[in-house]
Amino acid sequence: MEWYAVRCVFQWNSWRGSPFEERITLWRASSLASAIELGEREAGRYASENGVTYVDFAQAYALRESGELSPGAEVFSLLRDSPLPPEEYVTRFYDTGGNIRGLSTRGIEGSAQLAHVEGCGSNVAVTRSG
Repeated sequence: MEWYAVRCVFQWNSWRGSPFEERITLWRASSLASAIELGEREAGRYASENGVTYVDFAQAYALRESGELSPGAEVFSLLRDSPLPPEEYVTRFYDTGGNIRGLSTRGIEGSAQLAHVEGCGSNVAVTRSG
């Protein structure tokens, strides 16, 4: 059994702006497909418990660590081809102006956007259900 990180995407429809959330969970599994299955099963529970919608998108990343995880272990990586220069790349995919930077018990201020994933590394599997 190896370690895998699984990133799942959710939408918080009851919050102003219906922001998207990306969650990364860690799993011990025998394969990327098994890790995605575990991650998606947990995503369904998380969605039910929090009143959010799982948007049927998961990515799995095989960690290079075996056995116990150590401080600083890489838990996720995404390679994306892009002709954009660094500042434009960061603005387009990460600092869109709609990112949630802080949460409180009163809800979210602002709205969020979901960036389209254009490419991925060889150790990442992507699944889209439905």
